Amino acid sequence: MYKEYQIGAVIVAAGSGLRFGERKQFKKLGTKPLYLYSLQRFIDCDLIDEIVLVVPNDLLKTIFNEVAKLNPRIKVVAGGKLRQDSVLAGVNTLSNQCEIVCIHDAARPFVSAGLIHKTISSCERNDGAVAAIPSNDTVKEINTNDNSVIRTISRGKIWLAQTPQAFHRQPLITAMEKALAENIQGTDEAVLLERLEYRIVIVEGNTNNMKITDLNDWELAEILVEKQGYV
Repeated sequence: MYKEYQIGAVIVAAGSGLRFGERKQFKKLGTKPLYLYSLQRFIDCDLIDEIVLVVPNDLLKTIFNEVAKLNPRIKVVAGGKLRQDSVLAGVNTLSNQCEIVCIHDAARPFVSAGLIHKTISSCERNDGAVAAIPSNDTVKEINTNDNSVIRTISRGKIWLAQTPQAFHRQPLITAMEKALAENIQGTDEAVLLERLEYRIVIVEGNTNNMKITDLNDWELAEILVEKQGYV
């Protein structure tokens, strides 16, 4: 594809690991730490001009030294208390020349080069683009007080968001700073732009681009690494 913009990637690996029981992004999956799988995909991507890896503050020096051996051009910065803080720290570390920012969770190790390309390409024509997969299940909206069903939502309109998510830099910063000022927390970056009515589009992802959240996910990831030869 024709590359019109300079593009930076922010890989988010600053989570506390409360649900998993440890900071899984640094746990060894197969022969290397989890975060290195997705990081390598972005290193290999010909569209990416800069990469920032966001990590917990107490591991900053350790991970910096580890990543420097892999690629000394990668910047490693400390994240914040919330995901939004970590993403904003990463975005602000990119050079001013980066006009598009591609954000990815280190907990999604099997992102493909093709999906990175598709997401960035769609972002070039819109304010942002989000990898997502259609829901295969029937979706119910419930009353959280008693778990009674309010309505069934057509699954044809339901997509399950993944990363990567790519955005033009200035709308992203505007949306994140406004959310910070208003004490709004989004489950991903896209929702912060959506609330300001920026145009965000869906790019179809794939089921292998799974997010490792619990031990069951980890066991599946181990099988994929062993059987399908992910590197």
